[in-house]
Formats: sequence, structure tokens, C-alpha cells
Amino acid sequence: MLAGTPSPNRILEIGCGFRASKVLLSAIELGVFTVLAEQSLDAAALMRQTGLHERGVRDFFDSLVALGFLRRSENGLYSNTPEADFYLDRGKPTYIGALFEQYSTIGYGLWNLLTQALQTGLPQIGVAAESHFAHTYADPARLRTFVKSMTAVSLRAAKSIAVQFPWRDYRTFIDIGTAEGCLPVEVAIAHPHLRGGGYDLPQLRDSFAAYIHERGLSDRLHFHSGNFFETTLPAADVVVLGNILHLWDLDTKRMLLGKAYDSVNEGGALIVYETLIPEDRRSNAVGMLASLNMLLWTAGGFDFSGTDCAGWMRGAGFREIRVESLAAEESMVIGKK
Repeated sequence: MLAGTPSPNRILEIGCGFRASKVLLSAIELGVFTVLAEQSLDAAALMRQTGLHERGVRDFFDSLVALGFLRRSENGLYSNTPEADFYLDRGKPTYIGALFEQYSTIGYGLWNLLTQALQTGLPQIGVAAESHFAHTYADPARLRTFVKSMTAVSLRAAKSIAVQFPWRDYRTFIDIGTAEGCLPVEVAIAHPHLRGGGYDLPQLRDSFAAYIHERGLSDRLHFHSGNFFETTLPAADVVVLGNILHLWDLDTKRMLLGKAYDSVNEGGALIVYETLIPEDRRSNAVGMLASLNMLLWTAGGFDFSGTDCAGWMRGAGFREIRVESLAAEESMVIGKK
């Protein structure tokens, strides 16, 4: 390469990034990390236990080694790296792979339709988001994958919120769009004085009850069923909207914030947590990519900055609004009533 000529390496890395992504997604889908959580295996044994054909397995397993998800010993035994063992073994409560199972079966293909979405402005899911969720909730296997994926995407933020927010100042809380109750569990474990629960569609009741029961919190956390388009939200000192607003258009965002204001007890607070777009819209691509994901999935959803959210919350009546960073790429916007 001539001196002063820019390197193409970053272009090549991002342009070919789908290959590495799909290797990881397939490994999760096939249960590779769950199998290796039991014991280290050579290629032949791992091939048999994951149901693979012999062609390609060596390249597949060694790609996972090169990508940092597996280790291979001198005698050819494969094992999980610590992060893969902690987060990608289905048998552990720290499993976040359910999120990627959904990416592998639906999301990966949707992103292949990004060009069409950009040209038409239309979602590419094939049906309205509401119909997609109704279909998901009607299928027990799909519902289980969905609620586990929601826990996976919320867990780190939930742990951070449990530590960072001044829960000592409040007695009750409600998590809107709770799925199986990840955030209520993390908050309740960290703060034994709190009582609360989660609000979601009736189809999520059993998933919530099972998750709460497993963690011994059924006496403090309760499920409230409803459709936030049709009913008021349950009252509490603290109301949480986590990864909810980005699904909807601006009018619906404002409507939900208005309902949240009505449900927060006087002197209470609202927490909105999302993957926010940075104010300069140039320093971090994660929020913009998340918003493009909404283009693919929804009719009007989009992600937003902390300033955007603060303005909408102020319009709903909240005051003393502040933005705080959470784990990974997420942040929370807090407003008081």
C-alpha cells in the first residue's frame, strides 16, 4: 500500500461482519456452549452431540476459537471461554442467548431487507407488529423464547437500575411491559422493603408467575394484566418503562408518557430506560442501529436521544429530569412528579 493511502481494513471488517455474527448465532442455536458446559469434547464428539455433518465442523469450531468464544487445548479438546460459559449456557440463570436465538430465526433475515425498508419506509416483518406478537404469544415455544430474550436484553440494565436509583425513598413500583419480570426481580432482591410487580398482556401472566416463584418473590411481586392502549396503568411510587417507547411513533410515545404520569403517585418518579442515541449522533452507532431495527420491525417506532425523551416527559408534566448511563449501551431518563 502506498504511503498515505487509507487502509481498507475497517471497511472489510464491517462489510464481512455478518459472517462472524452468523457463526455465533448458529452456535447458540445449535447449543454448542450448553453442550461444552458439561465437559470438554473433541471435534468428533462435539459434532455428534450438536447434530452436525462432518463437512465444515472443524472450520466452524475453530472459527469460534478464533473469535474468542471457545478454547482448543493442545490435545484437541474444545471448551467454553469464561464469558461464553457464563452467558451462553442455557442451563445457567445468566443465559442471554435467548435474545440471539430470536435474532437467528427472525432478526438476521429481516436485516437482509434493510434496503427495501429504506426505500419504502415500511416494516419488513411481513405482518403488523401487533399481529406478530399475537402469533408469538399463541405458540408456547415461541413465547418462551420471546420472554427469555426480553430478560436477556433487560438484565444488565435492570441490575444497574437496582443499584443506581434511590429506591430507599420509595415504597412501591411497577414495571410496564414486564415480560417475565426481570426488572422487578432485580429491584426486589436488592431492596427488601419494596413491594410491586409488573404489567403486561394477560398471555404473560404464567411466565411472570413462574419466574417470580423461582426466585422466591411471589409474596412481594404481583402481575397486573392489561393493554396500555385500552386501560390505565397501575398506580405506584415509581413507574418503569423499559425498552417500550422505541416501539412506537411519536404520538404513541407521548400518550404512554401521559398515562405513566397519571399512574405515578404524587412525589414519585418515572424511569424510562432505553438504548439512547447520542446527542451528537456520531460518537456511537448502537442507538442508530437500534432505531434502524425499529424501521424493520414496526410501522412507526424509532429510538431517540436523552434530550428528546426529556422533552416529551416534560410535556407530560414531569420535572427535575435527568439522564444517567447504565450498563453497556443503555441509559435511564428519570423524571419526578
